[in-house]
Amino acid sequence: MKFELDRASSVPLTDQIVSGVQTWIRSRAAHPGARLPSIRQFAADYRISRFPVIEAYDRLVSLGYLDSRQGSGFYVSEHASAGMSGMGSCDLSNAADESGHLLSALNRPGEALQLDSGSIPQAWRDLDALGQAIRHVSRTDPTSLVDYGSPLGDATLREHLRNRLAPLGIVADAQQILITEGASEGFDLLMRYLLKSGDTVFVEDPGYYNLYGLLKLHGVKLVGIPRTVNGPDLDHLHAMLAEHRPRVFFVNTVFHNPTGTTIAPPVAFRLLQLAREHRFTIVEDDIYADFQTDPSDRLAALDQFEHVMYVAGLSKTLSSSLRVGYVSASAAVIRDLAAIKALTSISGSRFTQAVAATLLERGAYRKYLERLRRRMTEALGGATRTLEEHGWEVFARAPGGEAGGRFGGKFVWARVPQVEDSARLAACAERLGVTVSPGSHFRPHGETCPWIRINAALTLDPRAQAFFAEAARLEG
Repeated sequence: MKFELDRASSVPLTDQIVSGVQTWIRSRAAHPGARLPSIRQFAADYRISRFPVIEAYDRLVSLGYLDSRQGSGFYVSEHASAGMSGMGSCDLSNAADESGHLLSALNRPGEALQLDSGSIPQAWRDLDALGQAIRHVSRTDPTSLVDYGSPLGDATLREHLRNRLAPLGIVADAQQILITEGASEGFDLLMRYLLKSGDTVFVEDPGYYNLYGLLKLHGVKLVGIPRTVNGPDLDHLHAMLAEHRPRVFFVNTVFHNPTGTTIAPPVAFRLLQLAREHRFTIVEDDIYADFQTDPSDRLAALDQFEHVMYVAGLSKTLSSSLRVGYVSASAAVIRDLAAIKALTSISGSRFTQAVAATLLERGAYRKYLERLRRRMTEALGGATRTLEEHGWEVFARAPGGEAGGRFGGKFVWARVPQVEDSARLAACAERLGVTVSPGSHFRPHGETCPWIRINAALTLDPRAQAFFAEAARLEG
């Protein structure tokens, strides 16, 4: 194993070692089970301190490239050289089945009230500012309409995103940010990078159904960890860690989809401890970050990219059509993700990213968010009170029924107490010109569920009110 280390480079030695070992393994020069030089020997061979070697080896173990054997040393993982990126491991046989929920949601009748929609009402959007930004970019940067962009993404937008991460306590430079076509592409790139077919992955139950489908497409085994009002159920997590060795745990930190809850600080700290102890990576889904007025603890801020990779974006607030997401991680990880992206999609939309950067630069997005947060807070409080007045049970609520604190976002996770299968609620809604998805769609393996997801912004519609009343009268 030979590669160059540049002590004069701005890239930390740890990152250079990680990248060098990854390249060596991927080149097929290393076979599974091959022993690496000891930490002492590596440091002596390259005439460097042992500390960056220790950190690099530990990171490579966490990423699954190396196995650590007590008293023996470090070895190439049995599955590392088979393709740690996960490329080529996708199982297409279930693609139609797993995409069914999403296709159904996108193709619903236009006249029906889509009460479980993930979208913000058009009337709440700042279409004027969006139009002005589009015209500005078309006039001042016409090449963005026709040319490829960088796989990393627009440099100006990455700088703006770096500044937006700082108040969350996440310290990242522009080289630690990769722009993606929405958060879904970010998840897909991370799956290709971190996973191979047959790996075990922990996910939250309930959670984001599109994430489940992507994971199944990659041929991995999903293990659900119940989501409580304070975050993942730590007792259940302990039990599953005794039984499984997960490669990754996907966690939605703030304003969780579909429950609207936020991880409590003690749960966040313990989750990171378990990631270190059991050597799994956390992919932190923070796609609803911009709905939060007062920042709470982020796993990436507490960990600073040792065991956490962070995914967020602007699509949930700014525009579902402008697909702008991003991944933030160590510089070495971002370089690898950019290489995968170059192979899978070449680059993102240079034009879309320039439009988003313009909205951030002009302050239009900040002003829009202030209005959106107020509206969403009022809507959540009103939706919670309305549901409870009709006899429904809500999964989480702030004191007094108002949104705020650790409950927020767009969704209320609710149930009719006497109804055990929410497929009955979906059928009731359909008769009234309302569409909702059964709660089973939000569970890893489609298990029966009494809960449904409700978009708080739509609950004042008379059809929603009629549905709440009618569903409450269903017999058990």
